Amino acid sequence: MAPVIVDSALYRNGTRVPVDCAIQDFEKLRSKATGKDDFVWVGLHEPSETELEDVARAFGLHPLAVEDAYKAHQRPKLERYDDSLFLILKTLWYIDANDAVETGEINLFVGPDFIVSVRHGQGSELHTARNMLEGKESVLTHGPTAVVYAVCDTVVDGYADVIMSLQEDVDEVETSVFSDGRTNDSSRIYTLKRELAEVRRAVLPLREPIRRFAIGEITSVEGDDAPFFRDIQDHLAIAVENVDTMESLLTSAFEAHLAQIQVQQNNDMRKISAGVGLVAAPTLIAGVYGMNFQHMPELGWYLGYPMAVLLMVATSAALWVFFKKSGWL
Repeated sequence: MAPVIVDSALYRNGTRVPVDCAIQDFEKLRSKATGKDDFVWVGLHEPSETELEDVARAFGLHPLAVEDAYKAHQRPKLERYDDSLFLILKTLWYIDANDAVETGEINLFVGPDFIVSVRHGQGSELHTARNMLEGKESVLTHGPTAVVYAVCDTVVDGYADVIMSLQEDVDEVETSVFSDGRTNDSSRIYTLKRELAEVRRAVLPLREPIRRFAIGEITSVEGDDAPFFRDIQDHLAIAVENVDTMESLLTSAFEAHLAQIQVQQNNDMRKISAGVGLVAAPTLIAGVYGMNFQHMPELGWYLGYPMAVLLMVATSAALWVFFKKSGWL
């Protein structure tokens, strides 16, 4: 079982500072942040209600935000509670074998001297983002805002990877739909449209929180930080455009697939009709000459039987040539 407390650390002047307290002693850890730019970053993964309440007491988190973080399954949003922020992001990862987009969630509690990240699901681990920040002292000097940027950037980069994988599958569907062979792509098209809807639910609501960071509406974001969030905003805009484009392509592919099915059915009916015609003409001749009448043309003729067979063959051959030229065969 994965640990609930993934990591907790004190940062001072852009570097991680060793502390003489247990990883779960949040109140003592926060008391160490005595400098102007000191802050604490606590990372949790799927904590229980009791564990989350311990963190809430140590950092003074609002109960409504704590409830949202515990229950998860929230839409992306940014809310302010007193002097702290609460940001929710949806994480995505793609399972290519099933054409499935799986979702997770990251909740960020951001205060003047702390940031608490609560992660649900297996996607978008934050250990890489933490290591990246710890290797960039100049970035970490921006405090909790730097962590918010790093987490948002990691999550949005994950969106790009998922969208790229979906694009490959959409291209495969397009190729299959317009191939010469008979295909059954309707179920896969529906699956991909459903997964695109999952991506849309993660990407679209996040635009407003990132916009607020990018335009400096959030007081804790300094002027030098806004351009970094504008970069994330640009990446989000590209993601939205790609999702819209793929949605349109899949709709067109589905319509083309239905049209091709109708064309194939018409071709099948023409071939069936041609086959019936090829059988019906000889049957008609055989039926006429099989009647038990005495007075019939060539009934007593020695070559009557070969003439009837030859007439059947000639009629079938003429019909075959006609149907072939008409494209029915």
